[in-house]
Amino acid sequence: MSSEEKKNTGVVLTAGDVEVTVDPADGCRVESLRIGGTEVLRQPENGKHFGSFPMVPWCGRTENGRFRDGDKVHQLPVNSPPHAIHGTGRDGRWRTAVRDTASASFTYDLTSPWPYAGRVTQLFELTPDALTLTMGVETYDNSFPAQVGWHPWFRRNLGGQDVTLDFTAAWQEERGENHLPTGRRIDPLPSPWDDCFGMPDGVDVTLTWPGELEIRVTSREEWVVVYDEQEAAVCVEPQTGPPNGLNTLPRLVTPVDPLEASTTWTWRRLG
Repeated sequence: MSSEEKKNTGVVLTAGDVEVTVDPADGCRVESLRIGGTEVLRQPENGKHFGSFPMVPWCGRTENGRFRDGDKVHQLPVNSPPHAIHGTGRDGRWRTAVRDTASASFTYDLTSPWPYAGRVTQLFELTPDALTLTMGVETYDNSFPAQVGWHPWFRRNLGGQDVTLDFTAAWQEERGENHLPTGRRIDPLPSPWDDCFGMPDGVDVTLTWPGELEIRVTSREEWVVVYDEQEAAVCVEPQTGPPNGLNTLPRLVTPVDPLEASTTWTWRRLG
């Protein structure tokens, strides 16, 4: 896809001096979030897309790319050896269902290599001080385990001081040598992190760029992965279950019980 073609696929939402660009052709990714003219998401480089992408129908790593559903064992593509990571939705082409100035919804049909039929819907709602993302997975056929979540890459530095993270977690999932939770819950450790934390009262993480901007990431879900091991960006990832959750904490999507989650990013200017 040429740069001009890619530009033309973006859906632009505006509210006040805030502009959000979503590209349904590139995994329904938030390509850009500009607040008062300042870009807060890491931009593409070295062939990587960054921005903020949906994780569906699983989040983080699935061990060795395999998960069990009843007596069936399914093999997913190993795209982060030895594991399968972040779902298939970020690599798919989504369809624009409805759009107006400050909101839009998109759909994506689950297909191979995911072994079950289903439909994913993602809704974006923008106001001058917040962006709410809502994602749902439904099926009219077989039931299956699934997860949803979001993986934003927030720029570490917006031109002044580096961002700081503030959150209080009830526990941290102990991370094994295979980069997956061991199943043991421990007291939260200090940064750096590529770790999953538990927040039973809901995800609540504040990113502060001193003197510039504050963004509060919230969700009703109790799981969040925080990743701050790269120099250019930090990630705060609300999700419906821990990494490898298809195996350790499966949440069934059924014809009468879809899976739905949301996250809201609320911001305020500082200084």
